[in-house]
Amino acid sequence: MKKLMKFAAFLVLFSLVLNTGCKKDEPAETTTSYTTLKDYMGANDLDLPALLGAWVIDAKPTSVEGGIVDDANGYTIPSYHVFDIRDEAAFNAGHINGAIRVNLVDVVTKAADYSDKPILVACASGQTAGHAVMALKLSGYADAKVLKWGMSGWNEDLASSWNSNAGSENGNKADGNSNWVTSTAPDKETGNAPTWTSTSTDGAQILAERVNAMLSAGFQKETGTNVLNNPAAYQIFNFWPNDIYESIGHFDGAYQLETISLAGDATGAINPGEESLVYCYTGQTSSMAVAWLNVLGFNAKSILFGVNGLKYDALVALDNPKVVWNGSHGYDYVSVEK
Repeated sequence: MKKLMKFAAFLVLFSLVLNTGCKKDEPAETTTSYTTLKDYMGANDLDLPALLGAWVIDAKPTSVEGGIVDDANGYTIPSYHVFDIRDEAAFNAGHINGAIRVNLVDVVTKAADYSDKPILVACASGQTAGHAVMALKLSGYADAKVLKWGMSGWNEDLASSWNSNAGSENGNKADGNSNWVTSTAPDKETGNAPTWTSTSTDGAQILAERVNAMLSAGFQKETGTNVLNNPAAYQIFNFWPNDIYESIGHFDGAYQLETISLAGDATGAINPGEESLVYCYTGQTSSMAVAWLNVLGFNAKSILFGVNGLKYDALVALDNPKVVWNGSHGYDYVSVEK
């Protein structure tokens, strides 16, 4: 009997040792730089839907509700520090009275010297400014904004970028093109998480590194014409409602994402191993989204001028003037003689 009890005790002890050994052999769940950053951004309200609230403002005069331009005093914007991120030649040719010329790569460091008022970023079209404003919002400047339509919206003399890429004459490039279709959206695939490393394990430090890398890389963009020529070369996402996706149409094979977010499949559908293109109505919202995706490690680009450059007349038919390029305000500007 004693031998039987000893044998039973041995079996229990052996089982415990065996189970403990198996548990040690199981791989531990690893935390990557990407997951650290993603968790940090989620915990600090830096998901894209939150950042796309109140991020753009039109240059309306102060005489109307919500206006920002003091047209009675030199066409200034007194409630903002205006950062003009165009090159020196464009800035000298015409800029907003009181604007400060800042290189895109320097917007975050420069902002530290102008913390008493919100920052308004101006570029040529309102698209490059999306990268700058996303960098600012991710760096603690939550009230930074894009000047809608950029300097094109300020004065007709400065509107060459929009006038040559939108409107009935130049903005219907997709008409009659077999690579522009009205089919239903294909099922989204499942992509892997981006793989990159940081020397830091601190979420805030990693975010600062990634924001700087995004700004250093510059505005990530592609032309609508290039995509029309070969949409199969890209992973394309329409960043707008599904009913517009089907009524106005889309690039052949494009997926539809009404929301891009840290949650669910809103980023999981984007494969970091492929060149991903995002487009919207104007190219301004997609620039913000692409900058955010690039910070997370996705290989994303914005399609310039959005649907304004592809199906302009169809966009006008939606009767939503907020998403259609319709010319400049005609404000005075300052030029620098060389």
